[in-house]
Amino acid sequence: MKIFVYLDESGSIHKNSKTRYFAVGGYFSFWEDKNKIVSLYKKINKEIKEKRNIPLNVEIKSYDMKDSEKKKIFNNIQEIDSFYGCVKIFDKKTMKKEIVESNIFFNYAVKLIFKDCILPLLNLNQISDDIEFIVSIDNRNIRVGNLNNLETYLKTEFCLENFDFKITYYDSSINYGIQLADLIVNTFYNFYKDKEIVKNVLPVLKNKNFRISLFPGHKISGRIQKIEYNKKENIVKNA
Repeated sequence: MKIFVYLDESGSIHKNSKTRYFAVGGYFSFWEDKNKIVSLYKKINKEIKEKRNIPLNVEIKSYDMKDSEKKKIFNNIQEIDSFYGCVKIFDKKTMKKEIVESNIFFNYAVKLIFKDCILPLLNLNQISDDIEFIVSIDNRNIRVGNLNNLETYLKTEFCLENFDFKITYYDSSINYGIQLADLIVNTFYNFYKDKEIVKNVLPVLKNKNFRISLFPGHKISGRIQKIEYNKKENIVKNA
């Protein structure tokens, strides 16, 4: 079976950066809802641009969106059955060593997204097929010579599992899935950076749709229960 993952980052991973937090995250979904999520986000994105007289070919970053626009997106997207936000937050202040190589650390961060935020939610007893993770990532911070490293790294890290990984890098300006990932990871990044920035958006987020993990340690917030594959979510029960 195929599971589709869209990832972006917020904060700075560079060793000379003074920012305290760095985050990698976005969302994942099953085949049946992949296009539904992207199409719905694209539709709302188009409505926002038309209302604000923004050219359709101009990307709206999450930090350019109004709270009301973010709330509209989340309220609609999180009602789709297999939409699951996943974010790993890194508190660099508590790390005992500086980040020397950005790309290597990014690969490590993506591995932890799978280990702490995605795999714990999958009820693998219900899935008999091999799992192929189709991962889409923003290409703006990846050096050309390192484009194949993440795919090889993940296949090696999970070599004992029936998983495969296909990594593709996109320009976020033409990929609506990555644009949605940007909104998700930036929202939770700001929660740790300065909660005041997202205080009006956070109340609309449902625990059933998001799993957030803080590094170092294994503090988890959001969804804990495993996903019942091929069974529609009970919105009321899991809200």
